[in-house]
Amino acid sequence: MKILFMILCSFISIAKAQETIYLYTDSIPNSTDKEQVHLEKNIPKLFAYVPDERNDKKVAVLVIPGGGYSHIAMDHEGHAVARELIKKGYSAFVLQYRLPSPNIMREKAIGPLQDAQRAMQLIRTLHPQLRKVGVIGFSAGGHLASTLITKFKKDYIANPAHISLRPDFAGLIYPVISMQDGVTHKGSRINLIGESPSEDLIKSFSSDLQVSAEVCPVFFVHAKDDTAVPIENSYRMIAAMDKVHVANKLYTFEQGGHGFGLINKTSDKLWFEAFLSWLNELR
Repeated sequence: MKILFMILCSFISIAKAQETIYLYTDSIPNSTDKEQVHLEKNIPKLFAYVPDERNDKKVAVLVIPGGGYSHIAMDHEGHAVARELIKKGYSAFVLQYRLPSPNIMREKAIGPLQDAQRAMQLIRTLHPQLRKVGVIGFSAGGHLASTLITKFKKDYIANPAHISLRPDFAGLIYPVISMQDGVTHKGSRINLIGESPSEDLIKSFSSDLQVSAEVCPVFFVHAKDDTAVPIENSYRMIAAMDKVHVANKLYTFEQGGHGFGLINKTSDKLWFEAFLSWLNELR
């Protein structure tokens, strides 16, 4: 009975920790005036999970689920990850970002990035006590996270207080990195930059081609048999980071395919535990 009571209390504590934060209180940037802009599913928000003060590491993680830029896998790549992070004393903020669409955006390619930058801005503004703020992204959410860590020098949102939009660390989990033919996830590319993107757009949103020495350390997870988003995506980003001597680590599975979330059922290895160990070692 005592154990059951403790489990119940733990569940209640986690449930109470969740708070919904709308990213924009006034107008949403880069929006059209069409009616669809005002639909709840198109209003970007954060779901905040903050640990008990006694266990708080003062480190936050922006969690960006994937979905090919056509939908958002909010549960197994979002809330499930946040619940594990809060258990370990990390604050977690699950991002529901706008999906790129000409129906609600004037320039669809930058819409998700604007929401990710705004999320970083809000987390740091609302929680100034945080020592570090990082990001973890899955699949197309990994692409958005990789864009966030490489394009931080340019503000795609209003930032009059010059809040840093650069994450301190990143986890890229089976990420889409390149927009180039033969490597990219075609659906993600079409949804983000169109059917026939220019070479400039392809280069701009291929994160391996945007790496600088100021990019934060990155932990990669990828299965070698991933046919949806080939592991070549992670390899290319790692090669680019190695050239400029940015710390990174690759955690691979022989099998598992794509989209396994926290648990790869083909293996006993737990990548999430390895990620947390790596994070604890960062200076």
